Amino acid sequence: MLRTLYIKHYALIEEISVEFERGLNILTGETGAGKSILIDALSLLLGDRASIEIIRKGSEKATVEGTFVVSGVSRVNSLLKDNEVESSNELIVRREISIKGQNRCFLNDSPVSLALLKEVGDALVDLHGQHDHQALLHPETHIDFLDDFGGHVTLLAEYRQSYQKLSALFSKKRDLREQEHRLKEKKDLYEFQMKEIDAVNPQIGEEETLEADLKILENAEKLNALTSQLHQLLYDGESSVHDNLVQARKQIELLHEIDVAFTDAAGEARSAEIIVEELSKFIHAYHAKIEFNPQKLEQIRERLGQFSLLKKKYGGTLESLLEHRRKIGAEFSLAENFEKDLAAIDAAVSNERKVCSDAAQKLTAKRLDAAKKIEKAIVASLGELGIANAKFSVSVEHTSLVNSVKNGSPTTIDAFVRIGKESFEASPKGIDNVEFFLSTNVGEDVKPLVKVASGGEVSRVMLALKSALAQSDKVPLLIFDEIDVGVSGRIGQAVGLSLKKLSALHQIIAITHLPQIAGLADTHFAVEKIEDGKRTTTRLRKLDIDERVREVAKLMSGEKVTEAGLKSAKELMGLK
Repeated sequence: MLRTLYIKHYALIEEISVEFERGLNILTGETGAGKSILIDALSLLLGDRASIEIIRKGSEKATVEGTFVVSGVSRVNSLLKDNEVESSNELIVRREISIKGQNRCFLNDSPVSLALLKEVGDALVDLHGQHDHQALLHPETHIDFLDDFGGHVTLLAEYRQSYQKLSALFSKKRDLREQEHRLKEKKDLYEFQMKEIDAVNPQIGEEETLEADLKILENAEKLNALTSQLHQLLYDGESSVHDNLVQARKQIELLHEIDVAFTDAAGEARSAEIIVEELSKFIHAYHAKIEFNPQKLEQIRERLGQFSLLKKKYGGTLESLLEHRRKIGAEFSLAENFEKDLAAIDAAVSNERKVCSDAAQKLTAKRLDAAKKIEKAIVASLGELGIANAKFSVSVEHTSLVNSVKNGSPTTIDAFVRIGKESFEASPKGIDNVEFFLSTNVGEDVKPLVKVASGGEVSRVMLALKSALAQSDKVPLLIFDEIDVGVSGRIGQAVGLSLKKLSALHQIIAITHLPQIAGLADTHFAVEKIEDGKRTTTRLRKLDIDERVREVAKLMSGEKVTEAGLKSAKELMGLK
C-alpha cells in the first residue's frame, strides 16, 4: 500500500505531503482544482515519461516521492534483490526531474534505471486514468484481461518460450535460405579462389621463415668471407686472440703464485679463454654449413612472389589471406551442405512445433474455462452496478490456415501451430482471438463491447473486471481517476459499494464527483486550488468527520450548503 506521498514543485503544486490509509481513500475537488495533476504526479512516480514542462515555474526541479509498504509483495522484493537494491518492509520510490532535463530515479535512495522503476511501479500500483478504461474498447487487450482473471502466467510463459524458440528456428531458416541464394551466385568464384590459394598452400609463419632463408642465401659469399676471417682472428691465425689469452692466463697464474690478490683475475682469464674457444667452435661450424645454392634461392624467390600476388588479391598480409581462405571455405562448405542443414532445422522445427502446439492447446483449454467463469462473475457484478439485464460473453476463436496452405505448409510458415490435422495462426499470446461481447437490454443479442457500450457502461465493465480479478490480482494499490464517469444517482451508489468491496482486498485511491461514492470513504481528501493574487497553488487536505459531511453536502447541492443538505449528507454517509 501507499503510506505517504510527497510532491514538490510539480505543476501547480508547491509542496504536498499526505498520508494515505488502508481501505477506500477518496479525493474530491472542484473542476480545475488539480485532481488530475495528482494522478499525473503518481504516474510519473510509477515510471511514466517526464517533461521539464511539469516543473513549477521558478523552480530548479520537481520531486515526487512515495513510501510503500511492500511486506508480502513478493514480485517487488524479488526485483529489489535481483537488482541489488537494499530492501525492508518499506520501499521509498523517488523521481526527480530537473530544469536541465536530468531524470533521476531512486529506490530506497539507490539510483536505478527508469525501466526498473516502471517494473516496480507496475507491481505496486494498478492505475486507471480517466481514459484508461478505454483499453476495453480495443479488442486486442481482452485476451490480457482473460489471462489475468484465469491466472495463466505460468502456462503463457511456457507457451511463449516455445513460440520464441520456434520463431528463432524460422529466423535461422530464413537466414540460411538468403545465404543459400547469395552463395549460389558466389559459389563458382569461391571455388576458383580456394583452388588458387590452395595451389600455393601458404602456412602460418612460412613467409617469415622464407624471408630469413632468402637473406642468408643472398649473402652466402659475405657470410663465408666474414666467418673465415673471424675464425682466423680468434683461433687459427698467427697471434690469434686465443693464443694471446693463453699467454696472458699463464702470466696471471704466475702472479697468483706470488700474490693471492690475482685469484679472481686468474679465474676470469680462464673464463675468457673458454669463451673464445666456444665462440671459435661456433664460427667454424657455421662456416662449414654455409650453403651456395642458386636453385634453392630461386625457389624461395618464386614462392615469396606467389605469396605477394595472393596478398595483393586477398588481403595485404599472409594472416588476412589465410583468414579469407577460412571464411570462403566455410561458406563454400555451407553451400555444399545446405540441404543437410535445412533438413536439420526442419526436424528441430517439427519437434518444437509439437511442444508449442501442445502448450497452445493447454492455454486454449484454460482460457475457455476461464471465459465461462468470468462471464458469470461480470454479469453478477454488472447486476450489482445497475445493469440488471446484462449479458456478457467471451469469444475465444482461432484463425485457421486451411485456405492458405500450399504444398502441405501454410504460407505464413513461422506463425502457425497444429492441433490434430488443423493448422492455426499463432502469435506470442497463443492461437486465441479473444473478444468481449455485451448486451444491456432485454431481448437484444450480445454484440462486440466496442460497438454497444456507452461511456458509463464501459466504466462499469472495467470496475466489474477489477472486482472479478480482485481475488487473484496481487497489485496492492488500485487507483481510479473518475471511474464514475457517465453514471449518477443510484448507479453511483452501486459503483461506490463495489469500490468499497474492492477496498477490503486492495488499498483504493479514487477520484470522484459523486456524493454516493464519496460518502463511503474510509479516508477523504479535498483537492483545493489556492490563489493569493500572484500564484496559483494546489493543495491536498485530509478531512475530519465534520469536513467530510460538508464536502459530501457540497457534492450533493453545490457550493451553498444548507442544514437540510448537511442532514442529507449524514444520511447518505450512514451517520446520526
